[in-house]
Amino acid sequence: MGHPPLEFSDCYKDSPDFRETLKCYELELDRTSKFLKELIKDGNSVITAIKGYSLAVQKFSQTLSAFQFDFIGDSLTDDEINIAESFQEFAGLLQEVERDRMMLVQNASNLLIRPLEKFRKEQIGATKEKKKKFEKESEKYYSLLDKHLNLSAKKKESQLQEADDLLDRERVNFYESSVEYVYQIHQVQDRKKFDVVEPVLAFLHSILTLNNLTVEMTQDFMPYKQELQLSLQNSRNHYESTCEELEELMKRMKHPSQISKMQNFLPLEGYLYCQEKRALGASWVKYFCKYHKDGRMLIMVSCEQKPATKQAPTILTLKSCIRRKTDSIDKRFCFDVETVERNAPVTFQALSEGDRKLWMEAMDGKEPIYHSPIHKQAEMELNETGFKFVRKCFNYIETKGKFFTVRVLVGFLLACWGRS
Repeated sequence: MGHPPLEFSDCYKDSPDFRETLKCYELELDRTSKFLKELIKDGNSVITAIKGYSLAVQKFSQTLSAFQFDFIGDSLTDDEINIAESFQEFAGLLQEVERDRMMLVQNASNLLIRPLEKFRKEQIGATKEKKKKFEKESEKYYSLLDKHLNLSAKKKESQLQEADDLLDRERVNFYESSVEYVYQIHQVQDRKKFDVVEPVLAFLHSILTLNNLTVEMTQDFMPYKQELQLSLQNSRNHYESTCEELEELMKRMKHPSQISKMQNFLPLEGYLYCQEKRALGASWVKYFCKYHKDGRMLIMVSCEQKPATKQAPTILTLKSCIRRKTDSIDKRFCFDVETVERNAPVTFQALSEGDRKLWMEAMDGKEPIYHSPIHKQAEMELNETGFKFVRKCFNYIETKGKFFTVRVLVGFLLACWGRS
């Protein structure tokens, strides 16, 4: 079966889907490591246990039959299909060899055990080390991010700038470790196609060619062996041709300019802290949010889920977005969102000032309205002047009599009509 693609660009989003994809590869890597450990153990049993040779080979063939290769993507090439089906072919062949009681060659350890141990130690071991570094940098970065977002906006500008610079450095370290981890996963996924299959193929070939009782069976195996060798060589050639490109891509993704470029793709998707009212008072809850501008729909996935439970995402329809006034809240990077589903505005906190601008730009956000005391005073004076003028008009009309009053009113109406 195929796993979801693991892209370098996903390292900069670090979304829940990216973390779930990593878990799939980590579980598959652990499964491969356990498989290799068991395969090496079974190979030694075949080599050393002459009396129990028949049982050992049978167990070895069962182990091969139970394992299935996983590849990236939904469709497989002909070479990958041949590689994926190779262990099942090997298992079937060993079952036939078992009936002939074939003798084991003396150099089987060099052909099988050492290459598998080398792959397990160097490739899988290196991947686990990259995982430890990634988890360490991830924990360090998000811990610092939580502390950073809890800084009061009333602190000195120099202190806030120093905190921002420290967070930027930790973010770069985290992205670097994430990209290196994804690169190592790609390495071990590609190398296992030939580093694991080739030793097994060589071991089987030595068994078949050095046993006089199975010469005919060996001849029958040769066409498939040649086809499989071609598939393995194609996989190796593909790996060697793309390895340099993959390494160069990794270096470009680690460059600071690329980090800044990738952040431009995040305004519609990323982490936000939402202010929520709870029994013990207001608290800030972390969400991974996705905003669809066409339908003005904001999808919020809580990052504080309890174990063994899966919460449904919260979907809100936006009406408006307004930046929160600096002196109205003791948090930085805040903005309010009015939604169709809730009566009161929802207050969010972005990860930085630049992040808030991106969210507000995506949501067509506006600046808050400030009422000036000078304009308010001018409005009151204008209303008072108009009231005095109307009062004088009424006094003048009362002194001129009813007929003049009617004539004045008609003239006033005609003059208003002409101006309109």
